[in-house]
Amino acid sequence: MKRKCLSAVFFLLLLVMIFPAAVNADVGPKPSVVVAFQGLGDELCYGTLLSENESTGPSSIWDGREETAKYRENQGYDWAELDHETWKAFVSYEDADGYHFLQEGWRVDETKELAWTYYPPYSFKILLYFPERNAFAVSGVYERYAFDSYFTVDMNGVSIAEAQGNTPVLTAEKSYDHTWELISLAVRTVITILLEICTALLFGYRAKKQLLCITAVNVVTQIILNVALNVINYRYGYMAFTVDYVLFEIAVFVIEAVLFCRLLPEKREKPQGQGRIVAYAFAANGVSFAAGFAVAKVLPGIF
Repeated sequence: MKRKCLSAVFFLLLLVMIFPAAVNADVGPKPSVVVAFQGLGDELCYGTLLSENESTGPSSIWDGREETAKYRENQGYDWAELDHETWKAFVSYEDADGYHFLQEGWRVDETKELAWTYYPPYSFKILLYFPERNAFAVSGVYERYAFDSYFTVDMNGVSIAEAQGNTPVLTAEKSYDHTWELISLAVRTVITILLEICTALLFGYRAKKQLLCITAVNVVTQIILNVALNVINYRYGYMAFTVDYVLFEIAVFVIEAVLFCRLLPEKREKPQGQGRIVAYAFAANGVSFAAGFAVAKVLPGIF
């Protein structure tokens, strides 16, 4: 019986590991590129990402027709951030390496950030335009490295006067916050263990050996669970994370139920049957699962 349970668990985990690659439906979050600009002054400035390809998602190069020109004065594009003169400047820009303007641009002097959150180009250059000087500043070639890729550009020391041509003057550094991910991993694990211990107390598991066993099993399963979810979220995004969160929790429930049935010490004066142990494992994982989504709405960076 134990071998059958373990075989089912390993088969389920194998499906979960394979599953993220198949989550490609056009629903849920999309990949993003976010570029933060440190030391960028208050001078009016617009930014875009030049693409290696002529299109990505709904964004593409201008086909020469007025009705498809994406500037806010044009009928149907009043939502666009670029005005006609700025759009025309970007369209007229000729990149030395043949990278393309896909008619997407944002004002960055106020936010100090460029966020392309819907099908950004995979290989790109960062291009800034300063209308008051009619000057451009461009970077070298970069690529998306995660589902949500973060970069930081230090503008201190960048001379816009020397940026009139196509020579790269902007340098971007990857700025994915791995430290925060480690902190959130620790927080998730601690919260989960506390919730499952509280549930254990409600089920009558109060002996020191019982609580130590529950804690030890949860430390192992929760670290494996959360590391796997972090990798999935990093590579495939929140939609795959959410689906796999459900599947992984089912796998963790089965694993913990099997381990608790075999390892959880019983009180001699009040032995517990395996049915109660399985019910505890189900309830404990249900509580931690629900709490995880509840906390995610308040602190999305934690879960």
